[in-house]
Amino acid sequence: MLAYEDAVESLREGDELVIFRLDRLGRTQAEVVSNLQELQARGVHLKTLDGLVDTKALGEYGHTLINLLKEVLDLERSIMAEKNIERQKKRKTTGVNLGGRPRINSEKENLVVRLREEGSSYRSIRSQTGLSLSTIRRIILDNQA
Repeated sequence: MLAYEDAVESLREGDELVIFRLDRLGRTQAEVVSNLQELQARGVHLKTLDGLVDTKALGEYGHTLINLLKEVLDLERSIMAEKNIERQKKRKTTGVNLGGRPRINSEKENLVVRLREEGSSYRSIRSQTGLSLSTIRRIILDNQA
């Protein structure tokens, strides 16, 4: 069985590539549309056995179909990008965790600072608060700055 790339290389202008379904042209929508455009540019017709696409029968409208698919894909990408931006803005304004570990509450941070000012060692603070040494160091360094 020939790989897609080998099959496409053997095609010449005016040939027709017959595939089972459109999703056989790639793993993602973008790859499918890109491969459709490549075939179109080389003058190769595409026909799917499920009857969804037949660029030879569509004639000049085949080019329009491929451009329409590309525009729909671009629109979907644009909408997803806008949704991601809105989601991030909403998280920032509502204070929802944006990822990573949640912050230590301010009472515990104040306790760490107070214990250190009273002369407690890092290990003593760790046993009293249950925080890791790296977290204690970060809290103390942030407080000093």
